[in-house]
Amino acid sequence: MSLIPSFFGGRHGGVFDPFSRDIWDPFEGFGLAAAVQPPSGGDREAAAIANARIDWKETPEGHVFKVDLPGLKKEEVKVEVEDGRVLQISGEKRREQEEKTDKWHRVERSSGRFARRFRLPENVRLDEVRANMENGVLTVVVPKAEEKKPEVKAIDVAGGELERERAE
Repeated sequence: MSLIPSFFGGRHGGVFDPFSRDIWDPFEGFGLAAAVQPPSGGDREAAAIANARIDWKETPEGHVFKVDLPGLKKEEVKVEVEDGRVLQISGEKRREQEEKTDKWHRVERSSGRFARRFRLPENVRLDEVRANMENGVLTVVVPKAEEKKPEVKAIDVAGGELERERAE
């Protein structure tokens, strides 16, 4: 047991024990506990959905999405384009099989389904979308369509002859 006093309440007789099996909540008493605590029970699936972090950047060639998916195999991830121009990235991280003889001390890794959807701009080539999974990072590249440049027609400028033709 640690001899460090607890600044947040009278648990363990006023002494904070960092090796206790109890969860120490540094925000206890401030009304913030529910906002910062990891979800438990049935909320873990919601946490997995929220934890699919994605970066989306636009380059001159296209749009690049990078998703951190540690522990997932490429077979567990789906990349789809639906409803015209909606890119959906989804998958499921399964919980490890629990043995009845196992005694868990801490479970912090999330499991469950995740899905993220993005409306793509009109200037993309949906038939050329490609995805690659390497070292737990999914990269999806959506190439841009070539911009149609307006056709410009040059007009010859006449020097006074056009005005004379109109007058006659």
